[in-house]
Amino acid sequence: MKKTVRIIIIFAIILFSNCQKIFSQDSSRIRISLLTCTPGEELYSIFGHSAIRIIDSNNVTDYIYNYGTFNFDDNGFYLKFIRGKLLYFVSIERTEDFLAFYTLENRGIAEQILQLTGDEKIAIQKALKENLKEENKYYKYDFFLDNCTTRLRDVISNKKYPKPLLPLVMPASTTYRNAIHQYLDKGGQKWSELGIDILLGMPTDKIMTASEQQFLPDNLMTTIDSCKNILLVKEKTTLYSPIKNEEKKDWTTPMNCFSLLLLFIIFLSLSKNIAIQKMLPYFDFMLFFTIGILGVLLILMWCATDHSMTKNNFNLCWALPTHLYASFLIFSKKSFAKKYFLFTSMLMAALLLVWLVLPQELNSALIPIVLLIGLRSYQRSKS
Repeated sequence: MKKTVRIIIIFAIILFSNCQKIFSQDSSRIRISLLTCTPGEELYSIFGHSAIRIIDSNNVTDYIYNYGTFNFDDNGFYLKFIRGKLLYFVSIERTEDFLAFYTLENRGIAEQILQLTGDEKIAIQKALKENLKEENKYYKYDFFLDNCTTRLRDVISNKKYPKPLLPLVMPASTTYRNAIHQYLDKGGQKWSELGIDILLGMPTDKIMTASEQQFLPDNLMTTIDSCKNILLVKEKTTLYSPIKNEEKKDWTTPMNCFSLLLLFIIFLSLSKNIAIQKMLPYFDFMLFFTIGILGVLLILMWCATDHSMTKNNFNLCWALPTHLYASFLIFSKKSFAKKYFLFTSMLMAALLLVWLVLPQELNSALIPIVLLIGLRSYQRSKS
């Protein structure tokens, strides 16, 4: 009798255990994965891209949700873009179209199938569909703080339980500027790097937290792989491996070009040729006029746009907006003009002395330009 009771109890435990497994199985028939695309050759694609893929076997669908779309035909597109008011939106497309586009551009595609419960998959799918509605789809894009990658991270983190603890994937001292330099240097975008460094102010030199590092697609992919508290990636595959092209060395970098310009102007400044000496003031006019225009642009980017990273810009120490007015004083013999240019030469010398200790990292290719401004300012103060 006791043996029979024991057998019944063991059988009941096994049956209960199997029933529990059956009822806890994922019955959603949904697979969700994060797609990460490698950087392209053009500046707009140099930092890579992220998207979410959802395969729904119930509805026999395979779609990509993409937060990186915008309307190029939007009224005032360029003005909105410059002022940081351009609206991006989430869009949906067939996976085969998405893969065809990135394959055509020879950009690698990695897929991370996420470890989610059935309820979590349904919640993520529902959230994305809710975002697709006209009243919800638009958002004000911020490259560093709110972009097509951070939006996907938030969708996943908000629907996953327990909430994923995503670690640092770059050195703890990495700033926003350091991070984007890595991509621009690797892509050979030295001129773009210079332009970006001029436009971005001191906020870009903030050391990033773990969550702030995730604005880059590669970083999000790596940090999801390295999640601290839970297993977030079930499987990782490569959908397309790019064909590697030979790297071409470009000698026309900003540092080389500006250094040659500086040496050329120094040579002309030392010349005793009367024609050359008469020509130099016209060069000075173009130099100060151009830099003055740039200074006005930096002021506008600081005060008249919604861009968070263009404020408190120390490039205004050399790109003085007042140079726009001063350019018309080049031929003036008034003492005010001479004092202005003497002050400018002294300011450029002081800037070079404190270059490495400024709270904002200035692009080193600007050193020849600062030397040139200082040299020509001194010459103008003595003329």
